[in-house]
Amino acid sequence: CKAPLINWVSAGDLIRINFSLCVFHLSSSEKLVGVVGLEIHAQISSNSKLFSGSPVCFSAPPNSQVSFFDASLPGTLPVLNRRCVEAAVMTGLALNCTINKKSLFDRKHYFYADLPAGYQITQQRRPVAVDGVLTYSFLGGKKRSQVVRKHVQIKQIQLEQDSGKSLHDDVHSQTLIDLNRAGVGLMELVMEPDMSCGEEAAAAVRELQLILQALGTCQGNMSEGQLRVDANVSVHRPGEPLGVRTEVKNINSIRYLARAIDYEIQRQIGVMQRGGTVHNETRAYDSKSGETIPMRDKEGLQDYRFMPEPNLPPLIVFEDNATLPPGVDSSQVVVVQKIKEGLPELPSVKREHLVQAYGILPEHSFTLVNEEGLMEYFEEVMKATRKEPRKVIGWVMNELLGQLKQQDMSVSQSPISPAALAELLELQETGRVSSSGAKQVFQVMWGSSGKTAEQVIQEQDLGLVSDATQLHNICQKVVDSHPTEVHAIRNGNAKVLNKLMGLVQRELRGKADPVLVMEILKQKTRGGGC
Repeated sequence: CKAPLINWVSAGDLIRINFSLCVFHLSSSEKLVGVVGLEIHAQISSNSKLFSGSPVCFSAPPNSQVSFFDASLPGTLPVLNRRCVEAAVMTGLALNCTINKKSLFDRKHYFYADLPAGYQITQQRRPVAVDGVLTYSFLGGKKRSQVVRKHVQIKQIQLEQDSGKSLHDDVHSQTLIDLNRAGVGLMELVMEPDMSCGEEAAAAVRELQLILQALGTCQGNMSEGQLRVDANVSVHRPGEPLGVRTEVKNINSIRYLARAIDYEIQRQIGVMQRGGTVHNETRAYDSKSGETIPMRDKEGLQDYRFMPEPNLPPLIVFEDNATLPPGVDSSQVVVVQKIKEGLPELPSVKREHLVQAYGILPEHSFTLVNEEGLMEYFEEVMKATRKEPRKVIGWVMNELLGQLKQQDMSVSQSPISPAALAELLELQETGRVSSSGAKQVFQVMWGSSGKTAEQVIQEQDLGLVSDATQLHNICQKVVDSHPTEVHAIRNGNAKVLNKLMGLVQRELRGKADPVLVMEILKQKTRGGGC
């Protein structure tokens, strides 16, 4: 069972959110700044769970994907899924982490109804990957058209089990347990508190989401819980120790992540301004009110009673084939060098390739890559048209993306295919339709799915008028009725020609061939007409 990918919060949505509160001022002489760290749980793309052979399928009926081990029946033992280890190593390599050749599993004890064993198997002491860095970008500057690049340190990546799911039935005052998710493999990525506001955190998570999807290690579908974010937020004055942090749990939308963090920073500043104390607690984000609400006091480290997992030996990975012990089959172990050689092209490389291959601006490459499916759409159009890349990017960014955003649609839902847009651009390039006419054709095509550009041009009579006699007559009429403008042109003010051009286009509803009209007007305003 393969869950479909869903288009997540787009770069355009992130750009339009007003993040003006990265630095919060108390007075002219002192200020508080936000400090943000993230803990991200990414569900590993695997056919089976981390320690059992149960299949992984989001839409399966409740409790239909549960093995004896998942239900924690006595006598069952964990068997580590090699695919999950490979996914964690690949993710670590993509994030420039150090891969620990020996990592350990631990038990983390806590008692929830949807955690049958009463503990989670995780990697607290020695995780599979440590000390990485994520480089992310967002659009900044006054016009939000400048690509700003920043870095966040990755403390560690650890393998662990997911818990089950509690379904609360308020009508019958009961809670139902679904263990389909129990034991699903997760990568927990712990980011250092290197960010200062919601905008930075949202951009970092979006970049991570793109990387995971490119690697194939996580589908990143946030609405299905495949990527869940906990935000650790505090405020302090620069140069002073970090303040008391709160944790905003289980945020399942990049847009909500940004809003939750910015709200929490403002809330903590308000508490401090009133002389209060920020408490170390867990909070949740209410998307309806736009506020964070308290859930419980933060559990201390001692509450989890970490202990080594007795049923799993140390996890050993090998650097390359030369380090394998004698007699060990390389296909049965995890070899770091082999995984490194198979790394795909990452989003940052894709952006650089777009700039170099098509000569587009960096901010355009940023949007193409961050909008799911938009880069592929653009490249398909480029294959089918002779139009310059910078002109094509204008159509994709302004006309196509504008319509998609207006109607809250994904690229895959566009009623105009890349081939259809390419046909329209070719008709404009060959002089069949004007620039303004092409935009009218686009609007008709958007609302009349299935009609080609040529059909719309014929039905709406939007084709360029290139009949020389007709154009001469209309140009002569405009020239005769505007003697003042003609006099100015003959005295050297060539800019007035544009006004006459506009009048001709008005007569022909924007369908006149602008090149031909300009030639005729120049002839007729030299003196004596033609």
